[in-house]
Amino acid sequence: MSQKETIILGIESSCDDTSASILKNNAILSNLIAGQKVHESYGGVVPELASRAHLQNIVPVVDDAIKKAGIALEDIDAIAFTKGPGLLGSLVVGTSFAKSMALALDIPLIDVNHMYGHVLAHFIDDEGKAKPSFPFLCLTISGGHTQIILVRSHLDMEVIGSTIDDAAGEAFDKTAKLLGFPYPGGPLIDKHAKNGNPDSFEFAKPNMDGYNFSFSGLKTSILYFLQKQTKLNPNFIEENRDDLCASVQRSITNVLFKKVIQAAKELGISEIAIAGGVSANSEIRSRLKEEGKKRNWNVYIPKFEYCTDNAAMIAITGLYMHKAGMHSNQSVSAQARIPFVPLINSSKS
Repeated sequence: MSQKETIILGIESSCDDTSASILKNNAILSNLIAGQKVHESYGGVVPELASRAHLQNIVPVVDDAIKKAGIALEDIDAIAFTKGPGLLGSLVVGTSFAKSMALALDIPLIDVNHMYGHVLAHFIDDEGKAKPSFPFLCLTISGGHTQIILVRSHLDMEVIGSTIDDAAGEAFDKTAKLLGFPYPGGPLIDKHAKNGNPDSFEFAKPNMDGYNFSFSGLKTSILYFLQKQTKLNPNFIEENRDDLCASVQRSITNVLFKKVIQAAKELGISEIAIAGGVSANSEIRSRLKEEGKKRNWNVYIPKFEYCTDNAAMIAITGLYMHKAGMHSNQSVSAQARIPFVPLINSSKS
């Protein structure tokens, strides 16, 4: 094996997906994910059940990722794992496994901020797919986070806008529940919206200072609207489900892109990316392309497999941290909440 080659094992366990990935330089050799269907009947992720399922899944998932990549254990140069943010019990499983394996193999350990992973998924080699140039803005949207991140380098990022209450993913999932969809409902809103008219219904338009977001008022507006209409017509949701989905989706998308457009204009940045689980939404993806053409942006959209929680994004982040000598020791511990701060100051490097 060439000395220039670096092989990273990535481990992701922040919520209800157990994932392991093998990265060779910037190319993914394997990226496996074990989901957890146990939460569907509860209408959301149950933390205790999630951590139990991680315990069952982590050994076979890591083993399969190594086998699929066609490498041996001794080929691994370092292990990168998600330290946080996320569900503490789930994170502890991945952290403990990574620490034990790194100790046994006597190789470096790298603790990764999950949100850095979403952004850096754009730098995975993928058949000539273009990568963002620095600086760029990344709209990172998931079930727990909605942020605009100013990315100055691979390890120098700053959150310039975030939600002050609910995340966009929560707005999708909680609205889906009101519309009678099972968990997770966000993808079902997207599916039904394709057959609906997005101009059918109007909802509240939150107006926050700076680049921050708010989805609580929008969610409440939808709730009160549905309560009022179903009193008048008990079949209102069933009769208007597609139009409701399209209108809700358009409202959330409008909130997101109002701030992205503002930030891009005020900061003079034309490199714009999206990331996170909700970036798989078809309306958000098409809106980014549309705004890109209109505003002469270069836009970057991740592959679907790199939108949701996955270990490939942890491995690529681990690669850049490994190159910068950012390793952990065995005292590192999982954290449900961790600050999003620059890992280096690129202006001084």
